[in-house]
Amino acid sequence: MMNKRLTYYVILAGMAVSACAGSTSENASDEQQADSTQVYCLDDQLRSSTSIIEIQERPITEQLALSGKIEYNENDLVAFQSLLVGTVEQVKFELGDFVHKGQVLATVKSNEIQDLVQQRRSYQSQIQVLENQVETKRELLEDGLASKPEVLEVESELASARIELDRVSQSLQLFKAVGPGTFQILAPKDGYIIQKAISMGQSITEDNEPLFSISNLKQVWVMVNIYARNLRYVNNGDPVKVRTVAYPDHLYTGKIDKIYHVFDNEEHVLKARVVLDNQNLNLMPGLSADIIIDRKSTAEKAFAIPNTAKVFSNNKEYVVIYKGDCQMEVRQITAVASNEEYTYVHERFADDEKVIGSNALLIFEHLNH
Repeated sequence: MMNKRLTYYVILAGMAVSACAGSTSENASDEQQADSTQVYCLDDQLRSSTSIIEIQERPITEQLALSGKIEYNENDLVAFQSLLVGTVEQVKFELGDFVHKGQVLATVKSNEIQDLVQQRRSYQSQIQVLENQVETKRELLEDGLASKPEVLEVESELASARIELDRVSQSLQLFKAVGPGTFQILAPKDGYIIQKAISMGQSITEDNEPLFSISNLKQVWVMVNIYARNLRYVNNGDPVKVRTVAYPDHLYTGKIDKIYHVFDNEEHVLKARVVLDNQNLNLMPGLSADIIIDRKSTAEKAFAIPNTAKVFSNNKEYVVIYKGDCQMEVRQITAVASNEEYTYVHERFADDEKVIGSNALLIFEHLNH
């Protein structure tokens, strides 16, 4: 009887353990199911730094990437070369300083400023005499008492005198007398000091290189190197995109403004020019740049994925599809063509689907976790 009871209790205990195990198994299964249905969402901080890009179907476009360099806009550059001989007593600027028109840049000891004043008076008198002579010669020409070459000769002398007066007058505008034999050099325009060859105690002459150069840097030139094999792809007016080594993720848009039809003997390239606005001053002269030109478009179209949106994993390419802050998914893509900006893919996308640009890799890893 005891053996039967013992066997009965063992059976009951086994059933209890089995029931507990089953309950535990069911609870674990429920937890796993709950985990599998968890949704990853962008929090406010990550959302603020994440770019979301629309996907568009575009003609497949090939591009040509050329090298170049940012340079000063020579049409905006003012190089100051002194017409006076003297000794520099004081310099009030440094390379890279921003200066305003009329600002005192240096003080120079010289007695020659009065010579410039005398030259200006002399040219003014000479111009008045020549203007009278031109008027007289023209009247004589009408009466047949003077020849056309005689009139042209006097007109030429008048034009030359006016040029010299303008040169002297402009120079005097940049000098301000502050005492006997002492004058100040004034800034000819607003802008940045981009070249400096003046220092305290220096003797200056008319043969000196420019003492300083000023440019406002609001516009710069991008000088493009074109090798002979690429000449047929580059034309005046072609739209271009420019990327610098300092800001590789930013593209500046412009167009070919001029092609210099003479080969550079040192670099063995033809030069072309792109004029770019430079309001934030990020385009610093001397920076190397890549110039991207659309070469041709095929008739075929495909969805264009910005290269910044691609994620590489296990030798495959992916994008993160965005429909909402809590509606994202990873999708593999198959490239059919690419250029500097886009990868054209075989896949198609719905109208409400966008891709994650910045932070794509971070979000990709969260979704695949």
